[in-house]
Amino acid sequence: MLDVFEADNGTARMYMLKNIKQCGKTGTVQNPHGDDHSIFIAFAPLENPKIAMSVIVENSGFGSTWAAPIASLLIEKYLTGKTIRPNLEERIMSGNLINKKENKSTRF
Repeated sequence: MLDVFEADNGTARMYMLKNIKQCGKTGTVQNPHGDDHSIFIAFAPLENPKIAMSVIVENSGFGSTWAAPIASLLIEKYLTGKTIRPNLEERIMSGNLINKKENKSTRF
């Protein structure tokens, strides 16, 4: 699960934090009623974890598109009391998770 953030081909590598060893798994859940769901499960830090979570964003596509960055920001905020990635935070806070067209075209 560490490789999801730290391996060259990790699906959440763009959300890696240098000061926190995060572990996680991205997922895409098929939805017979519409667009797929974005999911991510995570815990941190690797040694002696302090937080674990599951993020599910309905009808929003790949796990790395919405769920993984949301989880990574929540982990960072919980463990450090702040976020140091204002562009990512702005993207998540201003993202329209209702409009399906924006969900498919907005990738970080």
